[in-house]
Amino acid sequence: MNEIDLSLESEYNNRALVPDHATIFARWRETSNAFHAHADVELDLRYGNAERHRLDLFHASNPRGTVVFIHGGYWRSLDKSDFSFVAAPFVAHGLSVAAFNYRLCPADRVADAIDDCRAALVWLLTNGHKHGVPVNRVALTGHSAGGHLVSMLFATDWRQRDLDPTRIVGGVALSGVFDLAPLLNCSMNADLQLDAAAARAASPIHHCSTLAAPLYLAVGASESRAFIEQTRQLQRVWPATCPLADEIVDHNHFTIVDEFVRPESNAFQFVRRLFG
Repeated sequence: MNEIDLSLESEYNNRALVPDHATIFARWRETSNAFHAHADVELDLRYGNAERHRLDLFHASNPRGTVVFIHGGYWRSLDKSDFSFVAAPFVAHGLSVAAFNYRLCPADRVADAIDDCRAALVWLLTNGHKHGVPVNRVALTGHSAGGHLVSMLFATDWRQRDLDPTRIVGGVALSGVFDLAPLLNCSMNADLQLDAAAARAASPIHHCSTLAAPLYLAVGASESRAFIEQTRQLQRVWPATCPLADEIVDHNHFTIVDEFVRPESNAFQFVRRLFG
């Protein structure tokens, strides 16, 4: 393992930067549980053979499209069920929601998480109609590690997987990590087990977007300099794909998710406009 760089360690340790993160997580779980009580939802549908190869489908009435949400947790923690609350405002606005789980480090690798999200999307676009979920217009959204995974889905050659990429109409990446190289010198790499080659292969900045669809980027203005620069860097590398890169005032790495689900927010309205 590489030597720990203490300056990078502080920049990428979001839980230390947000001391009340546990309270935020507890509120998300409580809100998610309350939503489950009345939602029209199919839980833990299998898209593969591993235990975490599962997804949830939240059904809107007369839906005009589907929003995918991919959770964060540095590819090593959290669960789709922690973020079910994200589906509520989209369902209320006529959009069904698919929430993906994926394998986690250290038992598995970041590359496995990428492959899992690809497999989950293939399953959704192939089988979603059997569950009453629209699959001709799909938006990809995610937070933190989920934002990274969304951007890697944008960098996937879907035609090689016999899928029409025009079905993906756009996406949102909140507070994503788009260059994984700095993580080589952070303590979390004991779990991620990245080397230089794996970090480069999993970094969107070293790939091109294959989709003719817009990706909205947002990061909290109260986040670390490193996370703000991560978002700016992807926009510089993908200027045609990423027309917007917002720095959201008064929000940190976690509360940016609360801003995303506020129907008046720029990110939420961006998703709504993708579906006309």
